[in-house]
Amino acid sequence: MGFIRESINDYFLLDTPVENLFINEYMKAAPGDYVKVYLFALMYAGLDEKLTNADVAKALGLEPEDVLKAWTYWEKQNLIRKHMKGSESGFDYDVEFLVLKQQLYGQPPAHQTAVQSISQLMEDPPVKQMIMDIEQITGRVFSSSELQKILSWIEEYQMLPETITYAFSYARKQRKTSLKYVQALVQDWGSRGLQEVASVEEELGKQDRRRTMQRRVFQALGFARNATEEEQRIIDSWFDELGMSLETVLDACSRTSGISSPNINYVNKVLQNWNKEGRREKTDTDAPTGREIMEYYDLLRQTEEMQAQQRAQEVYTNVPKIREIEERITALNSELSRIIISDTVDKKKAGAKIRQEMERLNMEKAFLLTENDYELDYMDTHYTCPLCKDTGLLETGERCQCYEKVTRDQINQLLNQVKR
Repeated sequence: MGFIRESINDYFLLDTPVENLFINEYMKAAPGDYVKVYLFALMYAGLDEKLTNADVAKALGLEPEDVLKAWTYWEKQNLIRKHMKGSESGFDYDVEFLVLKQQLYGQPPAHQTAVQSISQLMEDPPVKQMIMDIEQITGRVFSSSELQKILSWIEEYQMLPETITYAFSYARKQRKTSLKYVQALVQDWGSRGLQEVASVEEELGKQDRRRTMQRRVFQALGFARNATEEEQRIIDSWFDELGMSLETVLDACSRTSGISSPNINYVNKVLQNWNKEGRREKTDTDAPTGREIMEYYDLLRQTEEMQAQQRAQEVYTNVPKIREIEERITALNSELSRIIISDTVDKKKAGAKIRQEMERLNMEKAFLLTENDYELDYMDTHYTCPLCKDTGLLETGERCQCYEKVTRDQINQLLNQVKR
């Protein structure tokens, strides 16, 4: 007795298997037309049918150049391999679809898997925290390939994890969501040696102060446009080279009321003449410098964080259960991070369960605090300025109003307090 299975003659009634790795790791980040080319050709590869790039382009309504670009893209992703036929044009080749499982797991170290690389870096607590923070900032979970790209910035640009987190936060404030924009920020900061958040904030603060002064000058002149690069250079020279205060510059701008066409060059001449005449005004020599103010903020935060740690230790001594709860919450956070980057089918359900448990623990912690006559924020860091959290910068990137109020007496008072 024999067994015969009826064959299907119509190609379009057959099925084309697509690996889940393609859908989860590659499809989301790829241009839509490239995905169409890949899947359409994959179908014909399973049928062992000959197909030219021109056929693919015509069937999908694309230009032949777009099909060629798609194969180059997938080749760089190690999803296909080109087999040249010897043509001098370089465009005559067969396409071999590679097995993704083998590419990811079968050929280390030439094709080190994203999962392995991520797992190694995830052992570093600052990196764990970075991933959790940027996913909270962006409101989405990154794929393994995206995480691999983000993690590569640490070594490529010599960037600290917390500075990468700051880059995502800054990009969000600028309403920029693409990884390319964030990478450009990180690359720019790295090229200028700004690896730490404090140095980045100080540089952004300088830029912001300059933009503010430029706007004030243009408002005083009655201009409703932005300054050109040359005008920005001239305005900066008034403060950097001539040492003029903003009040003196605005006074010079007011002198243009007597001319028919106020302009930057006229104000520049006025200020240069005043400089020659000895009307060079500088800020109070006893006023702290920008570096001294930033160091003051750093020391202030360190003092406040140390005081918070002391209050926490007091709570742990009196209510040991709270320490157990916090340790459990920390462990759950790590477990949640591992689930997020895993390939677990029900990771959404598992993540929700962990968040529910964390919420319950936080409620229990709040209950224990109040039962023992502690305020809910007793263990938190209490900042002197709640607006900027003693960084000198607001969330908008502008200087906080407290920055201009920092005096040398405040700095000396804090230094004496720390010494005691």
